[in-house]
Amino acid sequence: MNFDDFNFSKLADSLLPVIVQDAVTLKVLMLGYMNREAFDRTIATGHVTFWSRTRRQLWTKGETSGHFLELVEMYPDCDSDALLVKANPIGPTCHRGTTSCFDTPDSEGFIRRLEQIVAQRKQDMPENSYTTKLFIKGVKAISKKVGEEASEAIIEAVDGNRSRFIYEAGDLIFHLLVLCRQMGVSLSDLESELSFRH
Repeated sequence: MNFDDFNFSKLADSLLPVIVQDAVTLKVLMLGYMNREAFDRTIATGHVTFWSRTRRQLWTKGETSGHFLELVEMYPDCDSDALLVKANPIGPTCHRGTTSCFDTPDSEGFIRRLEQIVAQRKQDMPENSYTTKLFIKGVKAISKKVGEEASEAIIEAVDGNRSRFIYEAGDLIFHLLVLCRQMGVSLSDLESELSFRH
């Protein structure tokens, strides 16, 4: 992708609007603008860089706070007059100290973050971690736990107890994520399978 590929006939001051999305949770984090230099620096450094319209200068998100946006992928829109940047945020993105500049719920996309945490546990195998203990016990024990949690969720559903069902379904999803990681399966794999069936 090259900066010259964009359609500047529609863009004010030759600035490219950039939507930044968390690469893991898919949560929209912020809107910024890039000129050619910001675009090139983003690619060169791997840290998302913008053109500040108020200060009239480049600024790399996180250069003072340490809350960088680490570049993962970039996608131009269909008209080549906007850019989607997928990034890994290091700390909060907004100057208010919030995850996003948009006030969407903080829990948005958390299952994907939990998948990442489970994967990290499997890699690091920290002592005294419940997840580590599950991985040590292996696929049979994890599968048994998924079955137990499914049964508990079913019981609460049949009893019509919504709050208890949410609790037990949360347990079920957590243990299913552990089993998926044990089997080398990701949420993206499941999404692809469900999309294919659809």
